[in-house]
Amino acid sequence: MSLAMVSLGETRRISEFTGKEDLKRHLQDLGFVKGEEVKVVGENPSGMILLVKGVRIALNRGLASKILVA
Repeated sequence: MSLAMVSLGETRRISEFTGKEDLKRHLQDLGFVKGEEVKVVGENPSGMILLVKGVRIALNRGLASKILVA
């Protein structure tokens, strides 16, 4: 399932990334690492606010759809 489909308040674990290598590297630089837990703490029609490694990060749904979670 893609991270963009996760509901508000849910916590999931990152399992994989899709997309080009630059995009994967960018997401990893932001803290989105395989095996890391991600919690959805806020959302609106254009994006989501995520809690990763104790840091809140806003991500648009296009980028969130490139992160697969279990």
